[in-house]
Amino acid sequence: MYPENYESPVFLPFNNQVLNEKFEFLPPDRDDEVKSGDLWLVLQSGRVLVDEQSMLLPSVCPEQAGTSALFIGRWQGHACRVVVIPSTVTSIPGLVAVDIMTDEPEISIALLSLAALGQQMVRWQKNSQHCSACGAEMSFLAGEWGRECQGCARQHYPHIHPCIIVLIHRGDEVLLTRAAHWVAGRYGLVAGFVEPGECLEETVVREVKEETGIDIKNIRYVGSQAWPFPSQIMTGFTAEYAGGEVQVDTHELEDARWFARDDLPPLPSKRSISRFLIDHYLSN
Repeated sequence: MYPENYESPVFLPFNNQVLNEKFEFLPPDRDDEVKSGDLWLVLQSGRVLVDEQSMLLPSVCPEQAGTSALFIGRWQGHACRVVVIPSTVTSIPGLVAVDIMTDEPEISIALLSLAALGQQMVRWQKNSQHCSACGAEMSFLAGEWGRECQGCARQHYPHIHPCIIVLIHRGDEVLLTRAAHWVAGRYGLVAGFVEPGECLEETVVREVKEETGIDIKNIRYVGSQAWPFPSQIMTGFTAEYAGGEVQVDTHELEDARWFARDDLPPLPSKRSISRFLIDHYLSN
């Protein structure tokens, strides 16, 4: 169901390109009355609940969802609303739960991307009930994804957090890192959040130095991926080793080491820009 390789990071899951043909992203005030044929994006603790027969979105809102629903647009021409099921609900007749964080969920890339987007927007709605400047309640802006404070009139928009991720190579070796909470044996790439005052290239240099102790050169941008867990934009780079010995920052990583390109450990899922960078380097 999922490609072995991606032509470009633009086509990776979670990017809009994956959704364009099926989904029209619309603001909440474009919602109409609930009618037959509307679809429901049912979320529960990092999972999406789909029809157990078709593995598609259900057309009936589960009773366990209560009355809270967030309209996010039109999926295949039908109104689509997100509802959240409490984690205490163990099962819903006719629906099956799919973990959207697993490597290859049993749903299409487009539906996976929709579920992740819905999760991101629900989280933003929950975290933007009150103004961060004065504490007053906020209401949705007309015609766009934004909210306006009813007290001081400040406008707030969904937060996107810029991050870098970089593949470092030295001859026929690549530097791979491992975090303790990852799948057993899996290695990936150095990554981190952009700090105030930094350009992306400066973040690459700093994160590599902080996490592994080495110096790099010839930083090259490759591509990016929306990563809605919870709200990042991952900017992917490659860089060459310039000097130093690997010294692992054990507060961030469990391990970091050089691997020969023909003797690599288990790698990140192919749906991630981390794996795209690795595959892109190996194929070139």
